[in-house]
Amino acid sequence: MDYKNTENWVLSRLPSYQSIGKKAYNPGLNNVVKFVSTLNLPIDRLNLIHVGGTNGKGSTSSYISSILQESDYQVGIFSSPHFFDFRERIKINNQKIRKSFIVDFVNKNKSTIEELELSFFELSFCISLAYFIHNGVDYAVIEVGLGGRLDATNIINPLISVITNISHDHTDILGNTLEMIAIEKAGIFKKKSCIIIGERNDAVDEIFIKKAKEVSSKITFVPDYNDQKQYSTVNYLNTNIKTAIYACKALNTESVNNNSIMAGISNINKNCHLIGRWSTVSENPKVIFDAAHNQAGFRIISSQLEKVSYNKLHIILSFVKGKNIKELIAELPSNSKIYYTSLNMERGMKLNELIQNVGRNIIFDNNTKRLLGVVKKDCTDKDLILITGSNFIAKNIYEK
Repeated sequence: MDYKNTENWVLSRLPSYQSIGKKAYNPGLNNVVKFVSTLNLPIDRLNLIHVGGTNGKGSTSSYISSILQESDYQVGIFSSPHFFDFRERIKINNQKIRKSFIVDFVNKNKSTIEELELSFFELSFCISLAYFIHNGVDYAVIEVGLGGRLDATNIINPLISVITNISHDHTDILGNTLEMIAIEKAGIFKKKSCIIIGERNDAVDEIFIKKAKEVSSKITFVPDYNDQKQYSTVNYLNTNIKTAIYACKALNTESVNNNSIMAGISNINKNCHLIGRWSTVSENPKVIFDAAHNQAGFRIISSQLEKVSYNKLHIILSFVKGKNIKELIAELPSNSKIYYTSLNMERGMKLNELIQNVGRNIIFDNNTKRLLGVVKKDCTDKDLILITGSNFIAKNIYEK
């Protein structure tokens, strides 16, 4: 198979969680362990940083990667979801995985992949491990897919385990209490490693402390350092940046210093092409895209809106199926004008479900580009347009 056929096979034959939801989730490590064993992958050679949590995994992973790149290391990063191109999930120093490597890997291992019935995520993760080993990266940053304890990525033994924060998300899989979710997330803690926790939370801190003791690992809560420095004008990015800083410092390498840290923060877009985190899409009127998709995320962007000056606020929302829309909308400013669109994927929430959740009197267009054009015409240059509710609307926003 050539690359296009290989990519189509990966994306369609092995549908991802981002496309079909819970049906794609394959909890447990057996398949990945078997596949890695078949491949004879020496994953213990990799210096790994494992990043879990509810929100902020992607940006925290990116800042870790950027800081380490500025410290003159070759850094692999495995992240999800992708916004435009499957190869975004696997990068080394911001260079996407080579098409030829994916083609060769799939062609060589296709029968085993089918025999083990690997999920899309399991396959993507194993490709990343093979690619990082093949290229001899200095460090690899591995973002947890969903949960932690039973996530495919949890076969690794990292130097650093990071938990960004804990809030309610994927409760149908991880449990409906913060304590249950925290237990799943803490499943990534490994023996004699360093554990970095990005936020304090009275409901779950003791769970993390207890688990750290069980695995004889040092645990650090980033807020305990009381770092008052502002690295970003976006509040939640400040939190994630600080988490990334202390994760990098925990590596205890001389190459990570104040200069490389500040360069890594400043050059985040060059080093990692980070989007979807209070990202400016266009100006006049200003259009912001933020990939918030759960209640905690909506609270965070509402807090950020309090710091922003605008005349009128227009919000374009898109959701995956099954979201409690009323709960999310309740977090948004009450005087905002809200519009709805749909995602071009099986898992996207369609008009009928939106009406069931919100009511018939909504402004809806399943064509996101067209809706954005209509909203812009209704704005002045002093208005703000916020697009949020899902990672997966990015392709519709940015495509030419």
